[in-house]
Amino acid sequence: MDNAGKEREAVQLMADAEKRVKASHSFLRGLFGGNTRIEEACEMYTRAANMFKMAKNWSAAGNAFCQAAKLHMQLQSKHDSATSFVDAGNAYKKADPQEAINCLNAAIDIYTDMGRFTIAAKHHITIAEIYETELVDIEKAIAHYEQSADYYKGEESNSSANKCLLKVAAYAAQLEQYQKAIEIYEQVGTNTMDNPLLKYSAKDYFFKAALCHFIVDELNAKLALEKYEEMFPAFTDSRECKLLKKLLEAHEEQNSEAYTEAVKEFDSISRLDQWLTTMLLRIKKSIQGDGEEGDGDLK
Repeated sequence: MDNAGKEREAVQLMADAEKRVKASHSFLRGLFGGNTRIEEACEMYTRAANMFKMAKNWSAAGNAFCQAAKLHMQLQSKHDSATSFVDAGNAYKKADPQEAINCLNAAIDIYTDMGRFTIAAKHHITIAEIYETELVDIEKAIAHYEQSADYYKGEESNSSANKCLLKVAAYAAQLEQYQKAIEIYEQVGTNTMDNPLLKYSAKDYFFKAALCHFIVDELNAKLALEKYEEMFPAFTDSRECKLLKKLLEAHEEQNSEAYTEAVKEFDSISRLDQWLTTMLLRIKKSIQGDGEEGDGDLK
């Protein structure tokens, strides 16, 4: 069957489902078998949604899943209702990001009501990703990552919580909310430094925390560095720690060339990502005489 045929069949199923819903509302039907009609309608909406999906009509698929979700709720079938809202959200994601968020929020409300916090956290991440990529609303993405981290923490899923928190920290620093970023990087660094499997990444978190300190105040960065070395002796031997010391020295001497040279040397072994490049440039701009001409260059 071609796409047009699938759409026609889906539209017919929607119409039949609607008739069944109306019939279930009539007085006698309500007394005798109203629920059966609703169950049949539910099934028809779901079949229609899948037909629309095959025809790649994502909005219509989302709408059909939504109708099924509402009927499942009417039948007191919370789990099925939440599942249909998630299906609706996934379909809408391809056509209408805001509607996708509405459906996923509806699913989250049901899951939290049922005490299913881990699955609610997962859907908060999906919403955060839609805000990041489709709607480009970073403040809202941060809020959903934070909510997700809270739920994961409550369920003792600390590594999942940390992943969300690190997203929050990276965005907070980009938005110049350095204190918030520092607190998260220090917290995650401290949580991971005693774990044999994760301690390798702890140096990255302390490095990022120190950079955030550095942007705000050079002395703070020095003190933070001393604190991190004391807490986590392995940090002292890391390339990140050595780079920080060189940068602090160059900054103290207001030596823009030495600063750039240190960054270049580090980058030749460990490629700098976009976030690190941005932060290192913000620090470099505070070196006197570099604010004008050295606007975009670290290399």
